[in-house]
Amino acid sequence: MTETIAVEGLVKTFGSLRALDSLDLAVEEGTVHGFLGPNGSGKSTTIRCLLGLYHPDAGTVRVLGMNPSASARDINRRVAYVPGEVALWPNLTGQQALDALAALRGSRDEARERELIERFRLDPSKPIRTYSKGNRQKVMLVAALSAPVDLLVLDEPTSGLDPLMERIFGECVAQASRAGRTVLLSSHILGEVQELCSHVTIIKDGAAVETGSLERLRHLGAREIRVRGEEDRLRALVESLEAAGIDASRDEGDVLVEAGASRVPDVLGAAVSAGLADITCTAASLEDLFLRHYEGTVR
Repeated sequence: MTETIAVEGLVKTFGSLRALDSLDLAVEEGTVHGFLGPNGSGKSTTIRCLLGLYHPDAGTVRVLGMNPSASARDINRRVAYVPGEVALWPNLTGQQALDALAALRGSRDEARERELIERFRLDPSKPIRTYSKGNRQKVMLVAALSAPVDLLVLDEPTSGLDPLMERIFGECVAQASRAGRTVLLSSHILGEVQELCSHVTIIKDGAAVETGSLERLRHLGAREIRVRGEEDRLRALVESLEAAGIDASRDEGDVLVEAGASRVPDVLGAAVSAGLADITCTAASLEDLFLRHYEGTVR
């Protein structure tokens, strides 16, 4: 597939701080790609490089086939961006802010904009200075999601939204994907990424540590295998697993095993050989993959 975003070996430093350390990021056209990591991992710095706001110290960046350092204006006419911290003109109304944002981009879908104003329950007649954080976020989301662009870059987009608005946001992202748009969703909320994204890149200390389709990454992770049955058979299973070098624990009388994908057949085979048939195998979640890299570093 065509890559809407292609980043290779991206380096960005601020004095002695190496914010991005040879980052690779490939976002295929028409996908919803989660860009996952805690605050300070380099997500926002990467986005600013994609938009031409920062110039890389090394590496290559292509967005919609163009170099942001040389073609930021052309890129930004085809990109809608929602920043993590929304700052709007306080003396303008919500509608005037939407007018200004559309004029800066040079394109607009007014019918879609009106539809989203209603869906997000935004009163566009009020001055921005009277808006809550959530309502300021809604202005940016309406502007971005209604824009006739090829790429949506969303940096922590649901900050300040209530659960109902988060659900509507998710529906709008799904609609954008079905329409063939590409979405880069930067977030530290695991559930949001797992629900909305087909592809994920996990970033740590400015470098990608996992990337690929969410389905493939989950298959690479450990499975939790729970086995229930008669006590003597369970004891025999534990002995068999330990002899094969597979750790097993007991949990409320069950045998519990966390096994990598390559060892799952060994565990299941041992359980069947022990005469056990009550077996539950749960695939790794995105949280499991995330914590593999961040456990012990996230507070």
